[in-house]
Amino acid sequence: MGELTVGVASMQDVVRRLREWADEEGWNPGESDGQAFLAADPHGFLVGRLNGEAVASISAVRYGADFGFIGFYIVRPELRGQGYGLQVWKAGMAHLEGRNVALDGVVERQADYRKSGFRRAWNHVRYEGVPHGAEPVGDVALVDARAIPFDRLAAYDRRFFPTARDAFLASWVSLSDRTALAAVRDGELQGFGVLRPAAGASRIGPLYAASEDVALSLMAALAGAVPGLPIAIDVPDANKASVALVERLGLQATFEAARMYTGPVPNVDLSGIYATTSLELG
Repeated sequence: MGELTVGVASMQDVVRRLREWADEEGWNPGESDGQAFLAADPHGFLVGRLNGEAVASISAVRYGADFGFIGFYIVRPELRGQGYGLQVWKAGMAHLEGRNVALDGVVERQADYRKSGFRRAWNHVRYEGVPHGAEPVGDVALVDARAIPFDRLAAYDRRFFPTARDAFLASWVSLSDRTALAAVRDGELQGFGVLRPAAGASRIGPLYAASEDVALSLMAALAGAVPGLPIAIDVPDANKASVALVERLGLQATFEAARMYTGPVPNVDLSGIYATTSLELG
């Protein structure tokens, strides 16, 4: 077994290589996600190199003072089972030492994560397809989210995420390939959603809403940006209204991962989360 060196990933690693590896795993990340990911924690993406060649990766992103998120935990298929994954895992967890750490664990790895101290909170189920019967309803107004004062949008996001993530959110919303919408009713922010292109189905995330009607209006408008084409949305199964909504629109479950934490489950407004932002960064 050769000696693996683990170091901070380059911009090219994050923007291109890790996305390509994730695509090969069937995870279908957004095409420009890496640019926003780097804004979250430039030192939180690690690559393991064997004789100078990248063969393993992990993201261990710090949020605020006490939260972290693990993602992009990948070893090249031909080199699995040789201990390289464990080495990048240890480096990633060391970067997040002392924090409540979260991840979305694929089914075949959940037992290993439990051994590392992670406990399941709920599952994220990916639903895909072309939504049928998605029409805006009610008296909610949909506007470009970039027209909302950023501090207001960031405060709204904070209701659904364990800590502030302003740098990431600003990049996530502003990338030119995205459709970002906010739902406003009587001057109050009632929902927020982002659609982004991917190699497969276009991804929706996050999707926050004060009610199922608001969520439906946002989903209809976001899906309308890619008319007739499939979308993919990662739904927390603990939010029964979200599951019912996507199933009513004819989307099909294609993938499942468990949201797991090493510490207490954060106190977020789960009833308002109709889709998580990203399985890679939370």
